[in-house]
Amino acid sequence: MILEMKVPSPGESITEVEIATWLVQDGDYVEKDQAIAEVDSDKATLELPAEASGIITLKAEEGDAVAVGAVVCLIDTSASKPEGDSAPEKEEAPKKEEAPKKEEKPAAETKTYATGTASPAAKKILAEKGIEASSISGTGKDGRVTKEDAVQAVPSMGTPTGGNRGSSRSRMSMLRRKVAERLVEAKNTTAMLTTFNEVDMSPIFALRNEYKETFKNKHGVGLGFMSFFTLAVVRALKMYPAVNSMIDGNEMISYDFVDISIAVSGPKGLMVPVMRNTENLSFRGVESEVKRLAIRARDGQITVDEMTGGTFTISNGGVFGSMLSTPIINPPQSGILGMHNIVERPVAVNGKVEIRPIMYVALSYDHRIIDGKESVGFLVAVKEALENPTELLMNNEVKKALEL
Repeated sequence: MILEMKVPSPGESITEVEIATWLVQDGDYVEKDQAIAEVDSDKATLELPAEASGIITLKAEEGDAVAVGAVVCLIDTSASKPEGDSAPEKEEAPKKEEAPKKEEKPAAETKTYATGTASPAAKKILAEKGIEASSISGTGKDGRVTKEDAVQAVPSMGTPTGGNRGSSRSRMSMLRRKVAERLVEAKNTTAMLTTFNEVDMSPIFALRNEYKETFKNKHGVGLGFMSFFTLAVVRALKMYPAVNSMIDGNEMISYDFVDISIAVSGPKGLMVPVMRNTENLSFRGVESEVKRLAIRARDGQITVDEMTGGTFTISNGGVFGSMLSTPIINPPQSGILGMHNIVERPVAVNGKVEIRPIMYVALSYDHRIIDGKESVGFLVAVKEALENPTELLMNNEVKKALEL
């Protein structure tokens, strides 16, 4: 019996996927539920498991865009599992095909490069010009570089005489192409503006230094900066609900919940999984969820559902050393907060210059529905919460807030 394996639907809005990698070869025997391919959608990379055991026949190549529901391979379920390893027979064919290609390169190179040496007169002239004899195609016997060849050789300041100058071309993954498309869409369809501020991270440093070991020992996760920023954003969004809204045609949709998208770097590029109902999460809850989503993104296990939605985004470019940036809105959202690296800077405190750990923060927002008053007020509210976390984020009960 021949079983036709079709592309399953990864989500409602996805109509096609791309074959990123075949994990098996044409003619291999596969076991049921064995991962046979990795497929890219515009949201995530998913594994395609075999629906039955048997001999597989591939019907699509790596890089092909395949519609959801289309046949990508056939499995002969009546075939019995072969005994022994027949792989060596399959490997001989590619070796035979590659042999002629390896012989062609030396032939081409002998036509381009000199095989002889420079004559004494040519050596002197080339040395004065600063030109290597090996870079000259000699016209003398056996490719010998003659005096005339040396005289005619003209050095060029813009022409490289050594080093690699190769290039390569590879197809962007569907996920990467979708990210690029959405970034351009955000720039072209929103009235994006960015406002900046700075945060004195001293109070957060003090809290982390005092409680991070106890917090990690009890909860199994570190007390990072993301929990402080996330809870500060939740507080600010409650104060300025327009920032937690988005445009749908001629209407503005506002939400009474806060789903925070967090930008993380995965093996396939930027991914933006979502933390749901962060208004109900504690410091431990945020740190646990950030760790879970980051690991799933790193391992390529993020699902479409985990990437869908979100009412606001936080992007931490500081982990890569970014000092300042203008983050691009994640449509259809209306705001994104950019975190950056923390640098010790001289600042004025009560009329005196002190060295404090300072982070620059940036809020990019859609000016169509968020005015300057709301955007600046929102960012100031975030700054206030981060510079006074004990009172504004922990209600002056640090141990209770950290569940210690």
